[in-house]
Amino acid sequence: MNAVRRGLGNAVVQAFLVVIGLVWMTPLAGLFLSSLRSAQDTAKGGWWTAFAAPGQLSFDNYSALLRNAGITRAFWNTVLISVPTTVLVVVVAALAGYAFAWLDFPGCDTVFLVVVALLVVPVQIGLLPVAKLFGQLGLFGTIPGVVLFHVAYGLPFAVFLLRNYFAEMPKEMLEAARMDGGSEWRIFTRLVLPVGRPAIASLAIFQFLWVWNDMLVALLFADSSSQPLTVELQSQIRQFGSNIDVLAPGAFLSLIVPVAVFFAFQRHFVQGVMAGSVK
Repeated sequence: MNAVRRGLGNAVVQAFLVVIGLVWMTPLAGLFLSSLRSAQDTAKGGWWTAFAAPGQLSFDNYSALLRNAGITRAFWNTVLISVPTTVLVVVVAALAGYAFAWLDFPGCDTVFLVVVALLVVPVQIGLLPVAKLFGQLGLFGTIPGVVLFHVAYGLPFAVFLLRNYFAEMPKEMLEAARMDGGSEWRIFTRLVLPVGRPAIASLAIFQFLWVWNDMLVALLFADSSSQPLTVELQSQIRQFGSNIDVLAPGAFLSLIVPVAVFFAFQRHFVQGVMAGSVK
């Protein structure tokens, strides 16, 4: 009887999770179907009417998207902003996290407290001062300027996260490596990084998703030649609100990339999220 109850309970939970998953996937499916329909079909009815007339679905909109110079340029700008930012934040945060966790240097705790204090500083406070500074340095309106801003504001949380994760590693493991003659760099690259892979992967996913979907920073710091996909889509909606045959596939392209990145690294992401609960 208990086995039957447990089986029914598991079936109910699984059915509930399937329903939740379908609800969350419905907007994605609707956007995808809309991106495959012409503007005329979209004007006649909602995306769900495609199930009754599948012949209206085609990839012509994506062909038009590839011919749209603004969208394609913005897509590659988004890649050029998101990837370097993620790499820089992860590399610098990993090095700083290891230093704060295991290296003894003057002012270590004070500097770390300053880093933690920066977590409470809103992004909006730094927009105008940094914009003025970037203007003086010639970085305003450029991709490197957007990257530097994201790196600066992403590092406090990244350092805080990795420092706490690295600090939970067994002290005996690092001491044994030092006794065997391992340098700090060798210990970091051969021991700490492999053990900290789940936390590093989780940080990389969070950072990539945040930068890829950002519009506020790019709206201020990027000009027309360096603006990412979020700003370009917003601009085209404002200028050509009825251009749904380009906007729908562009929006789906902007959405599917972070979804693909998340599913590609979801195993590491789950390990990183659950790491603190099993220590």
